[in-house]
Amino acid sequence: MRHGIPVTSSSAMLSMALLFSSAVLAPGNAKAQSAQNQSAQMVPAYAALANTLDAGKTKVGDPVRVIVSNKVKLANGTLLPAGTTIEGVVSTDDMQLTGSSKLALRFTKAEIKDGKVVPIKATIIGIFPPESEDISNRPIKPGDEVTSSSLPQHPDSIDEIGALPGVDLHSKTASSNSGVLVSTTKHDVKVKRVSEIALSVVAQNTQLGM
Repeated sequence: MRHGIPVTSSSAMLSMALLFSSAVLAPGNAKAQSAQNQSAQMVPAYAALANTLDAGKTKVGDPVRVIVSNKVKLANGTLLPAGTTIEGVVSTDDMQLTGSSKLALRFTKAEIKDGKVVPIKATIIGIFPPESEDISNRPIKPGDEVTSSSLPQHPDSIDEIGALPGVDLHSKTASSNSGVLVSTTKHDVKVKRVSEIALSVVAQNTQLGM
């Protein structure tokens, strides 16, 4: 006798499977949506590297500093004046890129001259060799090649081949890192002091899902 078995049991099982699949995929979809919203809130900041970086000598956790050359107004209204220091660390590559030498950077805070610290998320959208080997206490202004019109607007990812001689740049808004530099030669990645770095920046407290 089959009177006790519902004829819709297979449909119910299919519905449960679909619901389970949706539940599994939901976190990934939410993360993607959060990354898109975060990208839309990011604003450009142009800066100069305060210290030379050499992948053969640096280690994870070593400090990295850049000096902002333009006034930046974040999406939450916070102002970062020219001369603001953006600080970060050498990190590990979370994109599992292939290369003989890699240098991952993660910028996490901006320190204004009055001592105020602003937590940030930053993505590197461009990097250029230094126009001058000199550095002073004044912020270094980027050259003509570093302009808002020459850089991508609200990029979700950057894959710039030959960003520096023998070095490619890879970055993603969704990554915890600001960017990863990968050597295309047998030499270690090296970034000279006062190299120009273009960032896309958002205040930490404006990120959704954080």
